[in-house]
Amino acid sequence: MGRLFGTSGIRGVFGHDITPEMFIEIGKSLATFIGGGEVIVARDPRLSGEILANALMAGIMGGGCQVLDGGIAPTPALAFSVRILRKKAGAVITASHNPPEYNGAKFWDERGMAYTAEMEREIERIYFEKSWKGVEWKFVGKSRKIDVCRTYIQEILKNLQLERKFRVVVDCGNGAGSVVTPFLLRKLGCEVIGLNCHLDGRFPGRGLEPNEENLTVLCRIVKEVRADLGIAHDGDADRVAVVDDHGRFVGGDKLVAMLASWIVKSKGTVVTTVDASMIVDEAVEKAGGRVVRTKVGDVSVACEVAKYGAKFGGEPSGAMIFPDLHLAPDGPLGAIKVLMMLEEIGRPLSELADELPEFPIARKKIACPNEIKEKVMKEVSEELPRMLETISLTTVDGIRVETEDGWVLVRPSGTEPYIRITAEGRSPEVTKMLVEKASKVVEKII
Repeated sequence: MGRLFGTSGIRGVFGHDITPEMFIEIGKSLATFIGGGEVIVARDPRLSGEILANALMAGIMGGGCQVLDGGIAPTPALAFSVRILRKKAGAVITASHNPPEYNGAKFWDERGMAYTAEMEREIERIYFEKSWKGVEWKFVGKSRKIDVCRTYIQEILKNLQLERKFRVVVDCGNGAGSVVTPFLLRKLGCEVIGLNCHLDGRFPGRGLEPNEENLTVLCRIVKEVRADLGIAHDGDADRVAVVDDHGRFVGGDKLVAMLASWIVKSKGTVVTTVDASMIVDEAVEKAGGRVVRTKVGDVSVACEVAKYGAKFGGEPSGAMIFPDLHLAPDGPLGAIKVLMMLEEIGRPLSELADELPEFPIARKKIACPNEIKEKVMKEVSEELPRMLETISLTTVDGIRVETEDGWVLVRPSGTEPYIRITAEGRSPEVTKMLVEKASKVVEKII
């Protein structure tokens, strides 16, 4: 059986990997899977989004389900609305941080949680077997418009407040966050300076991934206008990145560590991924909490947050989950939570970031044919711990070996013929040693 889903939904280049014809059949497969009910559909502003959304909705209605068309909206607004309005499912047409020629889809259950791998596999089975169910003409579904952004904004404002009047520069990257984040922050009393906050599916303002390389203009403007904070999103606003009051990009590991230690306070669990820095563990343990690590990807983080009743889940990529409101990664909510943290602590972000250590990280990839990845990883999991002074071992996503002074992660790429190695140590020498030993093991086995 083929594959539709990757680590974050369906994704590919429009007209090549992704077509409207394909999305009609995916819509039928989704309708068959859920067996009736109402589905909310939304999209980011990509130029191919409207035709793909219409195709998906046609398939869903052809399968006998009703469609609520949310138009352009951030992914977290869609996911939140599915839960709060008690609908059967949600679908968002997006390729998140990928370039404008890409598009895709991600699905959400009635709890507002992303579909698990098991649910995705069942949709794949229906799709590839073409075993979707049609309905008679008199039972075909109907569609109507719905304002998911209004629902989301109203609930956020009902639950969260700010007393301090922050000055914030917001860079939405011309993505879906443009219709929510600036408005939300202004309603909370912030002075907002917008950057790339108009919708444009070509995303001309900057690269969509909210990383340091793409946020140089945001960093400069934050410094020039003496803002308290800079905020950035990806295309569908399920991620948040921040720039401190000195105009410096704050890495995702540090952001997770700061938010996690603030939210945990004295007791509680935080979920992060196997590739997150050990500064997360140190900050959370110092605050009195504990860290659970899981596979890379916000779906895995959300599942573990629900399983452990965790207070927070975060990835270094900028996907932040706040279960006090919902279980989807939420960029606008992440921005508000950062401001709430600064208000409560009463110190600038630059001071909080500077208090956290920075450990050297190294990454390497080694070519490995897909057909032998499983064999290679099995042997690596047996041999690598013996080569290092292992104090802890995690195998939820590849193999992560912790030592007294660092850790190394070896995991197969899900999309390319490579084995990826990531290492972090308390000194450059430790980091180099960990990468070299892991590389030696992998190369010997291949």
